Amino acid sequence: MTMATPTPLSRLFTVLLTGVLAGLVLAVAVLPVNLVFGFAARAALGNYAALPDALRTPATPQRSYLYANDGKTLITTFYDVNRTDVTLAEIAPVMRQAIVAAEDRRFYDHGGVDLRGMFRALVSNVTSGTEQGGSTLTMQYVRNVLKTDPNRTAEERAAATEQTIGRKIQEIRYANALEQRLGKDEILNRYLNIAYFGSGAYGISAASQRYFSKAPADLTLAEAALLAGLVQAPEAYSPIDGDADAALTRRAYVLDSMVATGAITAEQATSAKAEKVKLNPSEQANGCAATVSSREGWGFFCDYLRRWWMEQPAFGDTVAEREQALRRGGYSVVTTLDPQIQKTAQQQATSIYGYDNKRAVPIAAVEPGTGRVLAMAVNRHYSLDDNPDGQLNYPNTVNPLISGGGSVAGYQAGSTFKLFTMLAALESGRTLSTGFDAPSRLPTRYAAGTDDSSCGGQWCPANANPQWMDGYRMMWDGFGRSVNTYFVWLAEQVGQDKVVEMAQRLGITFRAEADARFAENNAANWGAFTLGVSATTPLDLANAYATVAAEGTYCAPVPVVSVTAPDGQRLSVGDPSCRQVLDPDVARAATDAARCPVGQQSAFAQCNGGTATAVNRILEGRPVAGKTGSSEQAATETFVGFTPQVAVAGIAANPDDPTDLVGSAVQARVIEAVARIIRTAVDGQPQESFTAPSRDLVGTPRRPVERDPVVPDRRPTDNNDLRRWFQNRG
Repeated sequence: MTMATPTPLSRLFTVLLTGVLAGLVLAVAVLPVNLVFGFAARAALGNYAALPDALRTPATPQRSYLYANDGKTLITTFYDVNRTDVTLAEIAPVMRQAIVAAEDRRFYDHGGVDLRGMFRALVSNVTSGTEQGGSTLTMQYVRNVLKTDPNRTAEERAAATEQTIGRKIQEIRYANALEQRLGKDEILNRYLNIAYFGSGAYGISAASQRYFSKAPADLTLAEAALLAGLVQAPEAYSPIDGDADAALTRRAYVLDSMVATGAITAEQATSAKAEKVKLNPSEQANGCAATVSSREGWGFFCDYLRRWWMEQPAFGDTVAEREQALRRGGYSVVTTLDPQIQKTAQQQATSIYGYDNKRAVPIAAVEPGTGRVLAMAVNRHYSLDDNPDGQLNYPNTVNPLISGGGSVAGYQAGSTFKLFTMLAALESGRTLSTGFDAPSRLPTRYAAGTDDSSCGGQWCPANANPQWMDGYRMMWDGFGRSVNTYFVWLAEQVGQDKVVEMAQRLGITFRAEADARFAENNAANWGAFTLGVSATTPLDLANAYATVAAEGTYCAPVPVVSVTAPDGQRLSVGDPSCRQVLDPDVARAATDAARCPVGQQSAFAQCNGGTATAVNRILEGRPVAGKTGSSEQAATETFVGFTPQVAVAGIAANPDDPTDLVGSAVQARVIEAVARIIRTAVDGQPQESFTAPSRDLVGTPRRPVERDPVVPDRRPTDNNDLRRWFQNRG
């Protein structure tokens, strides 16, 4: 095979180095053995303790793997260099034999430096005009480590491949020092894990997957010989990116070399040469945008995990260090993503609006008591691809539409915020039996403008359906029928600042600047807060309701079950971070009232109607609770549902245009979507019941009023009535 013609500079280098090495070879030939080795140990060669850290403790960059919560389903990988270390036992014996035959036949005979082989190669380079390699596997390993060491500067890494005598002598010293301490198998294993095989694959594990989509333990003789032949000129010989014929020629050379070393017979070599190259190439996903295409929506969860990772001090002091840890640290990350729940959530989100619809339904599912995020779905492609003119976030986006952050503040969630008013009232000593004769409109002390919500300059919220909502209400039926005037009155009794503080305690984050400013400076006068005018996200909302489901235990949302380093050590990062933020009895009381909206009955038989009664039918009577929410003029429609095992929130909205009203008709579909996700989440799990609150928080209930449990389809009679109906609908 014809090799590249060396340049004048490289030929000069080889001449000079030949002279130096010729002297060493002559010394070996004429001096006593003990004198030569004494000289080598003291002068020409090195010692293990003086080696760079990267050679003594390899720090080669490796890709990190992200798996679903089953620990098997791959979400994606992160890497700068496509590499994963494997043990020698995980590499087929023919692969080990092939690489030795191809690159260093005397590997098991020399001490790291094959002076005779190097001298022969250098003489051939000078006399024949072709370049031959004289480096042993150990020397190649040294060079590969130094040129990829992430702890060295770019200049230092570049120096590892410079054509200088000093660099070559240093390489010899380092190789000899390694051989003094490490066994041949250890060196071979390290070499196979760092060598570049072309087409972006570093190490034998990545190469086996890249070319044949199999583990290195399963390589055949012909496949192993092909891969071993790539190392000399990876890009030129690569059958994917380079010259397939050259790859076959090189494979034949490796097979002949294996015969020469005694690894295989001539017959085996002939048979392997006759095999056609049967590539089964696979791309290794890199980053969140490269998640498997059949798993739409997984990219948004991946992105949430990546954002979480960048906030963890365990992975570095700076964001840059944490990014490097993710892409070069070789971590195995088992995430909290449940494939079945995610699949259902994505199906439900896209069943409401398609991928090309400007409106979206972001959905999040959280596990109470741990904060583990089980699913994140939305009818968008997680992609950096361009969108049609005038379309900001659809059909492609990488913005965190489900979790919030960056430019995404969230969406108004309407009456789902009444939960925080109820909790604040219960915590203040009021009972579920706290009653109020709720009028159609309620004058408040809060100033208002001149629109329909004003009564003489004061804010006057109205009930969406007076016939069904007005009258004497307690927390049960006030929550079940979503009576605006009852909860605005209740919030006034408790103090709006207490309601705002309760929401924050349960994890509601004010990402919109105006909301954050109001919460900090004027919470006591935030009269409409209980009606859900603050922006929030499905993840925040699901986790807040999960806190109630867990009887007052708040857990910070977390996307990780475990993080394991390449050495097998499991990091403590990602363990649930929980604290008790509510008295358990207060949470139980709120849950008892939250049974009403979904068409179930409280422990004290006080539910007499709900706005989401389809949930009980879909869950087939399984204990469940929840709340609907509509923002002003039905700009958004929300539903949150929960059992002791899962909490799910979905919000229909236009992420780019708050003035685009989704309309009240979509609420029923959001309710059904969330209920079906809950059903998937609890399928196969034991049925768990909610614990009834103590009598201390019940008070003196009345006999329930038997009325139609479904919200009547009362059509507004005039424009003002229509506006109020949309504006204040629960």
